[in-house]
Amino acid sequence: MAEDRTGAVFAALSDPTRRQVMRALSERGAVTATELAAGLPVTRQAVTKHLHALSQAGLVTSERKGRETRYRLTPRPLAAAMDWIVEVGSRWDERLESLKAHLSPR
Repeated sequence: MAEDRTGAVFAALSDPTRRQVMRALSERGAVTATELAAGLPVTRQAVTKHLHALSQAGLVTSERKGRETRYRLTPRPLAAAMDWIVEVGSRWDERLESLKAHLSPR
C-alpha cells in the first residue's frame, strides 16, 4: 500500500503547475485557491483541479471555515517518496561499488 502512495506522489508531482502549487504552499502556509491563483499563471479553477490531484496523493489537506477553504501542505507522503529515492539510490551505490571492485586491477 505504501508503494501505491509513493506512486501517487510521483504522479502528482510530475506536473510542473502542481510543483508550483506545492512550492507556494510550503512558502505561504494555509491559503485559499484564489490566493494561490493570484501568484500562478493559471485560473482559480485550474488551481482547484491541481489541489484536488495533490489531495488525492495525500500531499495537501483542506479545511473549510465559513465560505473559505484553506489548503495546507502535508509533507509526510513527500518524505516517504524521498525515503524511497534514498533507498533505491543506496542500492545503486552498492552495485556501482561492487562493479568498481570487480573491474579494478588486482
